[in-house]
This record gives sequence, structure tokens and C-alpha cells, in this order.
Amino acid sequence: MANIIQSSQAYESWLRGQLGADLVEDDLLRKHMKMRSSSFAFLRATYWRFAETVLDICPDLASAPTVLAIGDTHLENFGTWRDVEGRLVWGANDFDDAAVMPYALDLVRLVASALLAVGAGGPSAQAIATSVLTGYDRGIRTPMPVVLERDHKWLRKALTLPDSERRDFWEKFAALPVASKPAPAAYAQALAASLPASCAAYVPKPRAAGTGSLGRPRFIAYTDWQGGPVLREAKAMLQSAWSLAHAPGDRAIHATEIAAGRMRSPDPHYRLVGAVLVRRLSPSSTKIEIDRNPDLLLSPDMLDLMGFEIGNCHANDPASGAAITKDLGLRKPGWLTDAAKAVATMIGAEQKAWSHAS
Repeated sequence: MANIIQSSQAYESWLRGQLGADLVEDDLLRKHMKMRSSSFAFLRATYWRFAETVLDICPDLASAPTVLAIGDTHLENFGTWRDVEGRLVWGANDFDDAAVMPYALDLVRLVASALLAVGAGGPSAQAIATSVLTGYDRGIRTPMPVVLERDHKWLRKALTLPDSERRDFWEKFAALPVASKPAPAAYAQALAASLPASCAAYVPKPRAAGTGSLGRPRFIAYTDWQGGPVLREAKAMLQSAWSLAHAPGDRAIHATEIAAGRMRSPDPHYRLVGAVLVRRLSPSSTKIEIDRNPDLLLSPDMLDLMGFEIGNCHANDPASGAAITKDLGLRKPGWLTDAAKAVATMIGAEQKAWSHAS
């Protein structure tokens, strides 16, 4: 197996081959800095490495039933949006690496991310895994979108921005500088197609965001329509790192397929235009970040709901539920805790190796 330095070089060489002149080299440098900052950030930045190594670390997971899964699952891959009825919905919101894989990998990666994020005095590995698995079991048996209009008051309260932060949100995007050269046609056309007719004139602006997707180009359209601001983002989509490692022939982008699954209530503005993903940005599209509110993000209720939402995503195929439930019943007690610990240990060791070498 290649070491982390060799693996990173190979993956970034592949990125350059896929994106060509569109690759944002400055954002790759930003990603490298984040990878040095903490093991949690390293996990977020290196899904391709997880895809390469997880079945070597946890070979018994290879036999788990396969589903269209999230792939790059972690504590901060959950947030809110407005559905077609205007309701506030919470759930997984980043499907860049969605692919067909053993269902257990989404659970293992989520719990491993929590183990890397938890501080002294936080919940134990067993407590984290139990909360996630309890929620997942409920979600795969009785899936249902997590709509915040009536239920989950505690989560709605945590995610609703005060007026001052709503204003800051719009001002931040309005202040983004215009690039020195026009946005490539694919991004400009995708943004134009996503906006309402007769909106005010705008110029697409580049944006750096996320962790794992740094290096891929992103552009935003900030404009006014019917008396208020409107915001869209377009970003490059590529073959899932899981497919790249395990099914190179599967070059399909599965993001919108899983986002609009039968047991989810998706954002109607989340769509794929060629190989460009467009989504709506707004103060209603928020998430809980580990640096700002670790106690809430690592609480039993939050972890349970994350497990439940993974179940919602996996329930897109009605036939998968019975096979997954049977597999869960056959696994030994503590399997998720043990697997997540092994993955977290590997990630921690590779993060140190990366930091010392770079």
C-alpha cells in the first residue's frame, strides 16, 4: 500500500488530469494547511484515502450489504435546506462522493469522525457508536425526512440564525471579489440556468469552501430578485473517490440520485447540470460546526439523529432494509466501536506522518 504522501500525490495528479486549468492550486495549498491542523480536519480532507484503506483496516465490512451510500460521512456533513413546500428540513447535505458500497462504511466513518473530534470529558467511543447505531436501526426500519417545522424544536432552535448573523451572511457573499478572468462557461451557464427569470445582472465570483473539495472550482451568483437577494453556487463534480478505488468503470455522479431519494425531502434547487452541481445558498442552509458547538454536535440526540438520517439515505432501495437489518443482527456486539477506533487510529497516525513530512 502507498503511504499517505504517495497517495496524496497520486490523487492530486488525478485531480489535475480531470480538471486541467480549472484546478484551483491556491485552494489545494489551503487544504494542505487544514490537513496539518487536526486529525478531524485531516479526515474531512482525505476521503479518497479512507476509500483506499478502510477495507484493509476492517476487512469484515467488505461482506456487508451494499447500498447507494453517502461516502464522505462525518459530523459536519449535515445541515438544513428548504424543500419544495418551503419547509425547513435537516439532513445529510454533501453527496460529492456518493457511491455503491457496504452500508456499514457510512456508520464507521461518522463514528470515527466523532472520535477524532471529541475532547477530554466527552462521550466514550461506545456511547457514540450506540447512539449512531440506535438511530440508524430506527431509520432503516422506519425512514422519514427530518422536517423541523413542527418536530425537533431543539434542533430548529440551534440552527436558526439570529438577525445579525443573517445580515452577515448576505454581506459576506456580496463582498466576495470578482475574479481576474471570467468564470468558465460550464459554471456560468449552470448558474444562469438555476436563477429565476428577470433577476438583476450579476458577475459570477469564485469561492473557496469546504475541506475535501478544496481545489475544485466553485463560483457563486449573487443577485437580486423581487426585492431581495438570491444566491446560487456551482461547483465541479467528479467521479466518487470510492468508485475510483473500487469500481473505476462507474464514472456516474450519484449526488442528486441519493439527495432526492424516496425517503428524503430535497432542496428543489439542488441539481446537476452536466458535471456541475448547483445549489441554493441561504441563511436557511446552515449546519452545526464542531468548533462552535461541540457539546451539541456530540450529544446523544444529535448522534442518534445523524444515524437516523443515514438510514433515510440508505432506504432509497426498499429491498435493502431487510438485508441490512439481518446483517446488523449477525454482527458481534461492539463491532461499530471497534471498527471506528481502528479507522480513527489509522487517520491519526497518517495525519502525524503528513504533518511531519510537509
